[in-house]
Amino acid sequence: MKTGAIILFLLLSTVVVCHADQTTIRLLEIGGPINPATTVYIGRNLQEAARNGDALVLLEMDTPGGLDTSMREIVKKILSSPVPFVVYVAPSGSRAASAGAIIALAADYCAMAPGTAIGAAHPVSIGGKPDAVMQEKVVNDLLAYVEGIAKQRNRNIELVRQMVSKSLSLSAEKAFEEKVVDFLAVDRTELIRILNGKTIQRAQGSFKLKLDGTKVVSQKMTTREKILNVIGDPNIAYMLMMLGFLGLFFELSTPGAILPGVIGAISLILAFFAFQTLPVNYAGVLLIFLALILFIAEIKVVSQGMLTVGGVLAMILGSLLLFDSPEPYLRVSLTLILLTVFLVTGFAIFVIKKAITVHRTKPATGKEGLIGEKGYADSDIMPEGKIVVRGEYWDAWSDVPVTRGEKITIVAVEGMKVKVEKAQ
Repeated sequence: MKTGAIILFLLLSTVVVCHADQTTIRLLEIGGPINPATTVYIGRNLQEAARNGDALVLLEMDTPGGLDTSMREIVKKILSSPVPFVVYVAPSGSRAASAGAIIALAADYCAMAPGTAIGAAHPVSIGGKPDAVMQEKVVNDLLAYVEGIAKQRNRNIELVRQMVSKSLSLSAEKAFEEKVVDFLAVDRTELIRILNGKTIQRAQGSFKLKLDGTKVVSQKMTTREKILNVIGDPNIAYMLMMLGFLGLFFELSTPGAILPGVIGAISLILAFFAFQTLPVNYAGVLLIFLALILFIAEIKVVSQGMLTVGGVLAMILGSLLLFDSPEPYLRVSLTLILLTVFLVTGFAIFVIKKAITVHRTKPATGKEGLIGEKGYADSDIMPEGKIVVRGEYWDAWSDVPVTRGEKITIVAVEGMKVKVEKAQ
């Protein structure tokens, strides 16, 4: 048993030494909200870093916050990572707010550039305001969560709690002074110099970072992660949804066009995929869908424009209600809403006007196309004779005599004969 324990200890020690001897620092960058794409991006790189034996994963962060579920997934991956993980809030002017602050606190070491800020991690409810009891539960749950992280990383527990309970924000200098973060570093080079020789704690023991001669390798998001990140933006998701509804509207108002329907269907699928990661109020979606129905109904029903007015109002209200969140980065830009509503309404009115014009256009072919046409009598019509209309000869009859050469108007068509009367 003792021999087995010694062998196991030597194996674990070898693993630890392997970590310390590697020469690659994997650099990640986040410059926007924390969302599922961010989770995939960080998780993939942590796995690759462990597989390649990288010396360090360095995350440079500037974020206003993001989704609680994504944040917790990222923290879970950081805390279970065998590779050291460092967060650097940089460059100057950046911030690690809300969910970003908690991710930074979960890192093995957290550093900040001068002129940056961290904090404001009070939970914000989305999709409707909860009652006081539920809000208290949410806050207490997050307080316990961040307190556990602060204890594990030896950070100032009281100030970390205040970040959640009182939305406390700290400057880089204050956060360093109060032991909320570990270092102040002007740039990445200085940070790596500071980290060199620092101790990393793991369940199997501790080891020191040996970063002399290491190279920094930047890892960008993959194409899939970039697409996921782009469509997760509320503005992009909103535009995809509107494009989808517009494509369906055009397809329904002009059956057989095919291409608008295909583009609309693809856009809607992407939009609803994005809605999984956003605080969507489906009353807004239903109002926008109602606007589409009202626009289509305007083509079929003569409402003197009232259906169109209702459609415009439903679209504006639906757009404003679509993403129910107090956080600006989880809402659609008001400018984009007004511009989109203006363009969509203008396009809908144009299509409606063209459709109404087509419906009211007199037929140019067949029996219906002959009624009302004018010509002249090629012979006396008493009561039958021949006429010339549009350069064609037709057998005709009339209830009143028509002399040859008189102008006539066709009033009815029966088989291959037409009924005429003298032109007024």
